[in-house]
Amino acid sequence: MNITLRRLAGVFVVSCLMFATAFAGNTNRTGTAGAQELLIPVGASGIALGGSNVALASGLDALYWNPAGLSRSTFGSSALFSHMSYLAGIGVDYGAVGVNFKGAGSFAVSFKSISFGNIPVTTEDNPDGTGATYSPTYVVAGLTYSSLLSDRISVGANFNLISESIMSTSATGFALDAGVQYRGLIVPELSLGVDIKNLGPNMTYAGSNLLRQGTTVGDIRGIQWYSVDAASFELPSQMEVALAYNKKFGSMNDITLSGDFENNNYSSDLYKFGLQYAFNNMLFLRAGYNYAPNSPKDPTGASSQIFDYTLGAGINYNLGAFNLTFDYAYQHVKYFSAINTFTVALGF
Repeated sequence: MNITLRRLAGVFVVSCLMFATAFAGNTNRTGTAGAQELLIPVGASGIALGGSNVALASGLDALYWNPAGLSRSTFGSSALFSHMSYLAGIGVDYGAVGVNFKGAGSFAVSFKSISFGNIPVTTEDNPDGTGATYSPTYVVAGLTYSSLLSDRISVGANFNLISESIMSTSATGFALDAGVQYRGLIVPELSLGVDIKNLGPNMTYAGSNLLRQGTTVGDIRGIQWYSVDAASFELPSQMEVALAYNKKFGSMNDITLSGDFENNNYSSDLYKFGLQYAFNNMLFLRAGYNYAPNSPKDPTGASSQIFDYTLGAGINYNLGAFNLTFDYAYQHVKYFSAINTFTVALGF
């Protein structure tokens, strides 16, 4: 059984590498994919590493980056809560709980909610606003399964339900993430991570807000209503290949270097790099950088890639009955205020 699963994991890795040409990052398609809430990262530790931790992410921290890492949690049960102050005052709240069943793998459920605040209602007749407001509701609910095939190989998958609602118009979709982690590649300190994200059918908006009033010539039939057919939109699919190298210095010091290549169907290719220093598995200092060499240029001639460097720190407390972790990430953003993310995790 395990031999078969290991072979399937190998086939998955090779397939992902071949599938990269199908994604083919294309600057001409920038902005064409919808469901952008799928691209908002969660978990301060991974964000502080610039998203480069696909090969080493573990426990609930791995749900967004690579679900294969869920089964590498050292706890029987765990919970994680995160808040992000995103662009333009948007808030992102995230929560997840996970359980490890010995011999059956690890399961987790997660929930991400986007808060936009109150937005003024405008119409053709009242372009400056009607006095009313609305607040969009964007949520992503996930179910994750992960299993250790051996001490080196783990696999995992997310099944996400996507719901977007704007006034009386909404769209619903489904997305699949799948990943593999391989620890001890060539040398014990080197790890490989491969994953694909946000695979699923197109989404389409529908609802009463798309109804328009019309009348026939001569008003023979009176007032009539017709529906505007909204165009469907693709999910923002991604494929990532990552390497990480962890080196211990003495019994208390660890340094991890990580790199990640992201190919997608909606923008240019992205390279992510991260560096982490850990002292006694208690104090963590992190930094990351994103580089998109083929991104379009803005009017000044600079890259239009708005995300570049990240910084962060974490503290891990072992309190006997449970483990408590606090993480913080600072994400610099061009043209906008910086993004701050706070995460609290509990392990039992």
